Amino acid sequence: MSATRRRLLRQNRVLWLLDRLEREPRADAVIDTLRKGVRSLPLGRGRDLLHGRWLGHPVHPLMVQVPIGSWLSAAVLDLRPGRSRESRLLIGFGLAAAAPAALAGWTDWAELHRQQQRVGLVHALSNTVAVGLYAASLACRVKGREAAGRTYGFLGMTAVGVGGMLGGHLAYRQASGANHAEEVPHVVSAGWHGVGTVDELPAGRPVRRVVDDVPVLVVRETGGQIHALAERCSHLAGPLAEGTVEDGCVRCPWHGSVFRLSDGWNVRGPATAPQPSFETRITEGGRVEVRLRHQDGAEPAEQRREPAVQGSGTRTDAAHGHDARD
Repeated sequence: MSATRRRLLRQNRVLWLLDRLEREPRADAVIDTLRKGVRSLPLGRGRDLLHGRWLGHPVHPLMVQVPIGSWLSAAVLDLRPGRSRESRLLIGFGLAAAAPAALAGWTDWAELHRQQQRVGLVHALSNTVAVGLYAASLACRVKGREAAGRTYGFLGMTAVGVGGMLGGHLAYRQASGANHAEEVPHVVSAGWHGVGTVDELPAGRPVRRVVDDVPVLVVRETGGQIHALAERCSHLAGPLAEGTVEDGCVRCPWHGSVFRLSDGWNVRGPATAPQPSFETRITEGGRVEVRLRHQDGAEPAEQRREPAVQGSGTRTDAAHGHDARD
């Protein structure tokens, strides 16, 4: 084998270091302490606000654009003489914006897998170093030490770059913050799919079934309604079938996200995306079938002409095989 081919087959050094960081357990005790501290913060409903449930995806990547953009602009101005006042303003604004962005990041970080938390901890440390360097840069500029201020600023931008690289690894390599149920509409085929009989669904207990290799959560409520959702939590693919059912919702056993059984809406975070939901029907022989809602090529349920049955998620029409839902 040629030396060129050996170099091509050799693992990228940066990826090797990142993979090793994911497996490094020495900081796990620190991670446990920080995670417990972040989770104990009295944020109330603000926790979902920081997760970005209102936005439909994590808000932290949006918030970090403000300090990064401010500091990058200051670095560009530092390349030209006579713009120290503007640079000071941008650096100060970036420092002010870094605090809420960091709070959102820590809130998300506390609900990640351990491997993601290990990378996220170094990501946070890199950004903390950047904040310290920019604070030193601002202090030097206020005292008239412009050369030192620019030096600290460029060092801070370097730390920001390292933190951004680690953040990209978290988002794109480790899929933290991604919707882990997004592929369901692309995998489940159109039409109705059998998931067992009514007798196989104990009332009030979540049951796991599989449709086109996609795990599906099926719940028969005590009143007879049958609901079906994608079974893997959109937050980090937690097994909803192992969760708890209460008040018409299912709670993920991993990180506590709560989804409405009737339509998959994420009632509580950290999940920022709803669960794909299924229409349900019972055939004449008592067989339960499900069909993905709003799938391309299928008529939306609310546009069908069958009258809905008040308070029922499933209606059987043995003669025509129609179904209706509230």
